[in-house]
Amino acid sequence: MNGRLVLAGAPIGQAGDVSPRLREVLGEADVVAAEDTRRLRRLAADLGVEITGRVVSYYDQNEVGRAKELVETLKEGRTVVVITDAGMPGVSDPGYRLTHLAIEAGVPVTALPGPSAVTTALAVSGLASDRFCFEGFPPRKTGDRARRLAALAEEERTMVFFESPRRLANSLEAMAEAFGAERRAAVCRELTKTYEEVRRGGLAELAAWAEPGVKGEITVVVAGHTPGEGEPDLDALVAEVDRRVAEGTQSKLAIADVAKGAGIPKRELYDLVHRRSATP
Repeated sequence: MNGRLVLAGAPIGQAGDVSPRLREVLGEADVVAAEDTRRLRRLAADLGVEITGRVVSYYDQNEVGRAKELVETLKEGRTVVVITDAGMPGVSDPGYRLTHLAIEAGVPVTALPGPSAVTTALAVSGLASDRFCFEGFPPRKTGDRARRLAALAEEERTMVFFESPRRLANSLEAMAEAFGAERRAAVCRELTKTYEEVRRGGLAELAAWAEPGVKGEITVVVAGHTPGEGEPDLDALVAEVDRRVAEGTQSKLAIADVAKGAGIPKRELYDLVHRRSATP
């Protein structure tokens, strides 16, 4: 008889946000697979729960091999609980591979809903929440990040991102270039924790705020594209580039400065300028 895989949502800040069901399952599971076993022990102590089952580590670097081991445990009829440091397993956290293998093996999979940084940030952002998409962490490399964001420039749904505090300013600057300097956004820091902070404003404004550095867990919510709204006057931008070049500014620098000021991708303005100059 197959066992049961339980994906357990962990609190994103306040231990008191957990459900009675999480306390119950942690105390009864045969195996608890934790992203960080030390954090799990602290959470259990905060909740007053004694974990009687076997505790194993389950994180990004060992997920592939450990998932195969856990599927065999499930096939033996045991209950395995997966819990990450915060939020729901499988959502930018380990969990997907084990879930996929368990389903393939015919093992029942269920979840204990819990706090989510994605929906919490969306709710407090003040931006449209009727339709949204979760984009996870933007790519770390500058070029990869620019390409990913450029592909989202006309996404009409509200977008939710995770980001490292060390890369936040750079990502916000890249978003301002891809989506427009005035595109509305909210940076949510340390949600539900003692020093919770939500900063709302245009992307360029938020990038400037983040430049000196921030700390904590970060979730970024960005308004979707509204067709026709705030569209730049491309003819005027080309004319401004031409004016600056005529005054002695290098074409590449003029295009970069004008594009940044207008909140449009440099590549878009570059292509337009060169198409216009090639036209007889």
